[in-house]
Amino acid sequence: MAYVITQNCCKDASCVPVCPVECIRPVGDAGSFTGTEMLYIEPDVCIDCGACQEECPVGAIYPEDELPPEQERFREINARYFEANPLKPDDSHHGSPHTAVKAGSLRVAIVGAGPAGCYAADELIRIKGVEVALYERLPVPYGLVRYGVAPDHQHTKAITSLFGEALSNSRLHCYFNVTVGDGISHDELMAHHHAVIYSVGAAKSRELGIPGETLPGHYAAADFVGWYNGHPDHAGDRFDLTGERAVIIGNGNVSLDIARILVSPRAALAATDIAEHALEALGDSNIREVVVLARRGARHAAFSIGEFMALGSLPGVDVIIEADDLEAGPDDDIETVIKLELAREYANRQPTPGNKRIVFRFLAAPEEIIGDGRVSGIRVAGGDVIETSLILRSTGYLGSAIADLPFDEAAGTVPNDRGRVLDDAGQPIPGVYVTGWIKRGPRGVIGTNRSCAEQTVARLWEDFDAGALASDAGEREALDGLLAQRGLTPVGWREWTAIDEAERARGAESERPRVKFVNVADMLAEIPS
Repeated sequence: MAYVITQNCCKDASCVPVCPVECIRPVGDAGSFTGTEMLYIEPDVCIDCGACQEECPVGAIYPEDELPPEQERFREINARYFEANPLKPDDSHHGSPHTAVKAGSLRVAIVGAGPAGCYAADELIRIKGVEVALYERLPVPYGLVRYGVAPDHQHTKAITSLFGEALSNSRLHCYFNVTVGDGISHDELMAHHHAVIYSVGAAKSRELGIPGETLPGHYAAADFVGWYNGHPDHAGDRFDLTGERAVIIGNGNVSLDIARILVSPRAALAATDIAEHALEALGDSNIREVVVLARRGARHAAFSIGEFMALGSLPGVDVIIEADDLEAGPDDDIETVIKLELAREYANRQPTPGNKRIVFRFLAAPEEIIGDGRVSGIRVAGGDVIETSLILRSTGYLGSAIADLPFDEAAGTVPNDRGRVLDDAGQPIPGVYVTGWIKRGPRGVIGTNRSCAEQTVARLWEDFDAGALASDAGEREALDGLLAQRGLTPVGWREWTAIDEAERARGAESERPRVKFVNVADMLAEIPS
């Protein structure tokens, strides 16, 4: 019997080093990003030890005879990956542990407590003697996991269990509810730490650059995701759900998440941690059809196999494919081949009268958003007009400039060499680093941030060993005093735990994972005085 990796795979690769027969692929060195959407287990080599399942942080690995019905196809998918990519010896390196350091000799500030920052903190704090200060502008950690992952993907959110040990370590100090650049400056961070790592993500959405995109009724998909996930910045947003059709521009996994949420029945959403205001609004929604627009053909679709396949088992929902070229070619990789197979299967299904619909329109580049005072439709390539009152663009993210750091406006990233921040002359700025989307752009899934953080931290260690970091840094107590003088009261790990417990208790009352607080004041009110 073999083990099988399924839809929930986060590519964190925690399973890779524990496999005694090295049968999990693809893997790479720190900072390298494999081209596949997930990891795979070679069934003919797997020895059924179960180590990978125990290590998996998101519950994506099953014995092949215990696969849930909706995941059974992954048995075949895992095997087909290795038919196209025969197993070879794994000569990659999964991080090189550094020896302990003298207490007080390396204090690192990390700005941003999303998965990229948490992975960097975990990589550093495991070395005895290192001290870490983790900054986050909200009173709660986990960033994209909390506010970006779809509420019906609770397995994916379980990846936060990896970070608890690191963030509760006595050598790691949480400074949540503190905004770097406002409450404290970059220079002040540098004065009190030997190094600073920025992991602030990429929150801005790319514009379409077409007429009509400023009309009310057209929004960034990220805003909609933040709204239904209860992000304080978007809890007060309003979206028109009175029409029967919504249009999503872009066909990545975020688009599929939104489409799924828009057509899910209230009962299904009520079992998740979706924000209460979104649950009420979506429960009263009139939307019965979601059109997903793609500029290119089906073989170039950005969504993953798992997310695409999951749409086919949504109760009361038909998946409609509007495309002609669905046959695989000799140059298509195995994941593209399987996506095209799924698309053909959907195209051959007969729609069920009365069902809701998710419609994929390929080769349908948006050309103009139309409407008189607000959105009434969108014109796509070929001149077709799709009538709708709600358009969400999911066409990529951009990072924002960080005060006192160089910035590449076009790429939306901080210029860097494998994590070392570079000045305008292309030279490393001592002690300043980046990881996550602000480093590499919006590529990869949550687990990809582990390899990215390992690469950045490896550069930091090289600089530490070479004596390239500042030899002195102000004490943590001095920094705490500075924050207190400014009237700032950081939320620490203990205080976050109180917020977390309160949300879980609220959820337990209605058999939900949690009911989030959606404004900062309510979060802070849960902290014991």
